[in-house]
Amino acid sequence: MDFKSYIRDMSDFPKPGILFKDITPLLQNYVALNSAANALIENLKKGSIDKVVGMESRGFIFGPMLADRLEAGFVPVRKPGKLPSKTLSETYDLEYATDTLEIHVDGISKGDRVLIHDDVLATGGTALAATKLVEKLGGNIVQCNFLIELSFLNGREKIKPFEVKSLITY
Repeated sequence: MDFKSYIRDMSDFPKPGILFKDITPLLQNYVALNSAANALIENLKKGSIDKVVGMESRGFIFGPMLADRLEAGFVPVRKPGKLPSKTLSETYDLEYATDTLEIHVDGISKGDRVLIHDDVLATGGTALAATKLVEKLGGNIVQCNFLIELSFLNGREKIKPFEVKSLITY
C-alpha cells in the first residue's frame, strides 16, 4: 500500500517554517490504518514482545494496536506530571530547549522484550529518551519502529545501535 498518499503536508504548523506531516488522513481510513498496523508488525524482528512502549501522544494511537496484535502489554511514556504512580524521568535536548519524558517504574520488568513505537522519527530526541528509560528499568529493546521517518534530520543516528524500522521515509 502507498502509505505516503495518506499523509497530508501542513505548511507552517505548529509554527512558521515547519512542514508538518499529518497522519490523520491515514487514521481516518480503516483500510490504510489496518494495513499500516499490519505492516508495522511485519517489519518487526522475529521473536516475542512483552511490552510496547508508546510516546505521548501520537505513539498512543498505534502502540496499543500493536500491543494487542503482539499479545503484549502497552506502556505509555508521557510528559511530566501526567502519570499517576511513581515514575522515572529522562530529560533530553530539543533544538532550543529541553523536554522531559516519564514512565511508570513498574511499567517495564527486568528482561522484558520491548518494542518502542512513535508516529514520527525526526531528530531522535524523544526516541533516545524512551530508550534510556526502558534500559534504566532493565528492559531489552528489540526494535524502535515509526510510521514516518524524516531521514534528513538524522534521528536514526541518535538511537544507534537499536534496530530502527519505519514505513514511510522522507
